Amino acid sequence: MVAFLVSVMITGIMCAIIVAVGRRRPPGTPLTWGEAFLAATFLFALMLMLYGIVPNQWLLWADTELGWRSDSFGIPTPFGRFFEEGITFGGRGRVMISALVIRDLIAGGIYAVAFVGQIVAWKKWQTRGRKPAAVGTVKTSAFGRPVVTKA
Repeated sequence: MVAFLVSVMITGIMCAIIVAVGRRRPPGTPLTWGEAFLAATFLFALMLMLYGIVPNQWLLWADTELGWRSDSFGIPTPFGRFFEEGITFGGRGRVMISALVIRDLIAGGIYAVAFVGQIVAWKKWQTRGRKPAAVGTVKTSAFGRPVVTKA
């Protein structure tokens, strides 16, 4: 549990550093070779944390301390197990949910949140410092170019 929580905290701190740098660094500032090398190494470490270490620590914690195995059925919660007898469909069979399935769904959720967060972070970084275009101030043609009229 400690290793999982520490890996999540380190990942959060690394994301906060990126937000702080994005707010301080003006867009279009030239990048030196050393800054580029440091940024690339930092982002490699962040992606290693997001896609490698955090999901691995979750899987290790769920396997060892929580005991979410394939032979324990139901959805484990602090209040007990839900659907331990399975989910029935009007007496026509039942679906058994093992704790292993829930463990894997959470691991997949970690990957999905990291992927969507990465795309959102790229978008925010690329559009930082830009002001939204004023609507209706300049007439544009059908091709999107400003219309020039003779006075």
